[in-house]
Formats: sequence, C-alpha cells, structure tokens
Amino acid sequence: MARLDQVITNIVDIFLQYSADDGKKHQLNKEELKKVLEKEIQSPELKNQIGADDIGEAMEMLDKNHDGEVNFREFCRCVSVLAKCYYNKKTGKGGKRGKGKEEDED
Repeated sequence: MARLDQVITNIVDIFLQYSADDGKKHQLNKEELKKVLEKEIQSPELKNQIGADDIGEAMEMLDKNHDGEVNFREFCRCVSVLAKCYYNKKTGKGGKRGKGKEEDED
C-alpha cells in the first residue's frame, strides 16, 4: 500500500476503533479523545502539542457543533492541526499569526 493510502486508512481505522463503543454513532467523547491522543501519539513533537492536561481545551477547539463529542470531520481537523505543527517544526516555518499587524491595546 502506498504511504498516503496507509495514512488515510489509519486515520479512519483509528477513529472507528475508538468511537465504536456503546453502539452510538461514530463520535468520540472527551475520554475517548483522551485515549486516542495518549495511545496513538507517541512522538514528543506531537505529544507536546496536545497533552492530556489540555483535553478539555482541545475538545472545545475541535467540537465546533458543541454537542460534547468529536465527529469524524472534527477529528480530521485535529489530525490536520497536528500535521501542520509537525510540518512547521520540521521546516522551521510557521510562527505567529498576524505577523506584521499591530494589535490595539485598550
């Protein structure tokens, strides 16, 4: 299997594995999201981006429809953010948002 094929199937398989509890629709609650992040991310560069202590904050960031669970689209957003962080670290790119713009202080 090609590398990108492997990545895509792994993302789907991981989501389905952790969201398959209790016969509900395929969604991750806060505890399931915590399990995914703790067990499936081992690289220090990525693990530091979303730590176990930040699960509540991560859940708020990901749960755009505010239903208390992360659906597949929201999970993909999480994977995308982690991939961008890794890319920025690896290439030395990224940095502060709004670079070159001054913020007004009250």
